Amino acid sequence: MRQQTLIFILSSLGLLTLSRLSLAAWHWQRVSAGGGLWPVLKGGLRIDATLVAMLAGLPLLLSPWLGHYELASIITIAWLLFSWFLLVLLEVSTPQFILEYDTRPNRLYVEYLKHPKEVFCMLWRGYRLVILGASVLIVLLVGLGVQLFGSIRTDTPLPWWQALLYTLAYAPLLFLVIRGTLSHRPINPSTVAYCSDGMLNTLPLNSLYSVLYAIYSMKNERSASDVYGKLEENEIRDVVNRCAGIIPVSTEIPSLHHHEPTCKRAKPLNIVIIVEESLGAQYVSSLGGADLAPNIDRLSGQGWNFTRTYATGTRSVRGLEAIVAGFPPTISDAVLRLSGAQRNFFTLAQLLKQHNYRSRFIYGGEAHFDNMKGFFLGNGFDELHDIHTFAAPNFVGTWGASDEDMFNKLDTLLSSPPEQPTFTLAFTVSNHSPWEYPAGRIAVNGDPATTENAVRYADWALGQFFEKAKSSSYWQDTVFLVVADHDSRVHGANLVPLRHFHIPAVILGADIQPRRDDRVISQIDLPTTLLSLAGIQGDHPMIGHDLTQEGGGRAMMQYGDNYGYLKGDSLLVLQPHRSPTQYRYAAPDAYTQEGVDPYLLKEALSHVLWPSWVYKNNYYTLPEL
Repeated sequence: MRQQTLIFILSSLGLLTLSRLSLAAWHWQRVSAGGGLWPVLKGGLRIDATLVAMLAGLPLLLSPWLGHYELASIITIAWLLFSWFLLVLLEVSTPQFILEYDTRPNRLYVEYLKHPKEVFCMLWRGYRLVILGASVLIVLLVGLGVQLFGSIRTDTPLPWWQALLYTLAYAPLLFLVIRGTLSHRPINPSTVAYCSDGMLNTLPLNSLYSVLYAIYSMKNERSASDVYGKLEENEIRDVVNRCAGIIPVSTEIPSLHHHEPTCKRAKPLNIVIIVEESLGAQYVSSLGGADLAPNIDRLSGQGWNFTRTYATGTRSVRGLEAIVAGFPPTISDAVLRLSGAQRNFFTLAQLLKQHNYRSRFIYGGEAHFDNMKGFFLGNGFDELHDIHTFAAPNFVGTWGASDEDMFNKLDTLLSSPPEQPTFTLAFTVSNHSPWEYPAGRIAVNGDPATTENAVRYADWALGQFFEKAKSSSYWQDTVFLVVADHDSRVHGANLVPLRHFHIPAVILGADIQPRRDDRVISQIDLPTTLLSLAGIQGDHPMIGHDLTQEGGGRAMMQYGDNYGYLKGDSLLVLQPHRSPTQYRYAAPDAYTQEGVDPYLLKEALSHVLWPSWVYKNNYYTLPEL
C-alpha cells in the first residue's frame, strides 16, 4: 500500500511536469517573452506538490496502521486510480480549453458541466476528432497507471511505535506541503502568478488544481474587498456617484436617482436590444477589424455608432447583466446566476413595467441556460420565447435555432404589438462553436465550420432582419440597439487584453440621426442611454452614463481575476493580492507602463468594490411601490 502510494506520487508529478513542459513548448514564444521556463517549472512544482499531497496524504498516513489489511489496500488503489483518472482527464482536456479560452480549465469548465446536453452536442459536432484522440490518450494513460500502481499489495505489519513515528514524521510534512507556504496566506493561484500574460500565469497550475480551486471559490460569493483592497462604504458610494453624476434621492438605495430623458416624447418608443453572440470588433472593418460584417458596417453609418465600446467581460452572462441591468462587472459570478439576484434585482424591465411596458426575451436556444430564464422572469420580464416556442425553425444546431429563425420570431412579435409599449431583448446563438448555420445563405470561405464563416452568417441574418424592419410599420416607433455580449476567444499576453474587449455598438431606428461617437464607453452606459432616447423618466440605480448628455470616457472590465479600469487612454489593472499597475494604451495592442495615479486608483477600486457592496446589501433595486 505504501509502495503503490509512493509510485502514484512520483507518477503524478511526472505526468503534470510533462504536460506543463508540453504546454510551455507549444506557447514557447510567449513563455520566452514572459520570463522563460523557470518560473513555470518552479511554481508548477509547488502547486503539483500541494495537489498530490492532498490526493495521497491520507493513504500515506494510514498505511502504517491499515496497510496490512487487504480491504484497505483495495480502497486505496481505487482512490489512487480515480485520482489518476481525474489528473489525466483534466490535463488531456487542457490544450483544447486553452485554444478556446486562453487559460487552463477553470470555473467555466465547471459551469459548462451543468449543461451536459448542450455541451456534449457542441463538442461532438465540432471536435469529434479531438474527442476521439483524447479518449485514446486517456485510455492509454489510465492503463499505464494500472500497470504502475494498480496491483493490490498489502504491507508488512509494523510495530505500533514504528507506525507512530512514521505518522509523527509525515503528518507535519504533509501539512506544510499542502499549505505550500509558511506565510499567513496558504498557497493559491496568485502565489505562482509571475507575469503580465494571464495565460502564462495558469501554466504553473495544473488543471485539476485549477478546477478544484474554482469549485472551492464558488462555495461563497467572492468578496472584491478581500481580493483587491478595502475602502470605506461612504467613500465607495461618493466616488461612484460622483463619477456617474448621480444626485441620490434615497438613503436606502445609494445610487437611486432621478432620470430625466433628453428626448421628450408624447408616446414612449418601443425598445429592442439585439445582443450579438461573440461579435468582437476584430471582425468589423469599420472598427479596425476584418471585413466580415458588412451589414454591421452599413448599419453603423445609418445610426449612432459608438466606435470605442468595451465589454465588461468575456461571458454572455456578464454582457447581459451590463446591457439589461446596467450592472458593472465583479470578481464574483454574474448576477444572472447569483441566488440573491433572482428577485427584485434591477433590470430595464423592472423599471419599464412602471411605465406599462411589456418585456420579452427571445433566444434561439433553451432559456434555462446560464439561468437566463429564472433571472429574467424574476426581474420584470413578462414573456420568454426560446426554441420550444419556435414553429418549424429553418435550422436547429447545437445551441438552438439559427439567427434567422430568431429574427423571424422578433419580426413577428414586433409586427403584432400589444396595446402597450414593448421592450424586447433578442439574443443570437449562431456565432458560437461548433459554428453551425443553414447552408446556402452566405458565400463560404474554406471550411464552413469556422468562426469567420459563422460571423458572416450572423451578419447576414442581422442584415436581413433590418431590411424588413426599415420598411415595417414598427420602425418609426422603435429604438434599436445592436451590441455584442463579448468578443470570441479572448486572449493575449496582457493582464487585460483590451483589444478583445472592444465590441461594436450602434443605436438606430425611429428618429435616430447618423453620427460617429468616438468616446470610450462601457456596456453599462447603453441601457441608461436607451431610456433617454425612448423618452422614459423615472428613478433607477444604474451608474451608467446617459450618452445623450456629457459622459463616457471610461470603461470597466473583468478578465478572470484581473480587473481593468480604462479612463481615456489610461488603463489601471487590479490583480488579486498584488500592487496595482497602470498603462498607457494605444490601440490595437500597445501598452506602455506608467506610474499609478492615486486618484485613478481610488476611482477604479471604488468601481470594483461597488457591485459587490450593493449586491450584498440588496441595494440594486427599486423602492417597493
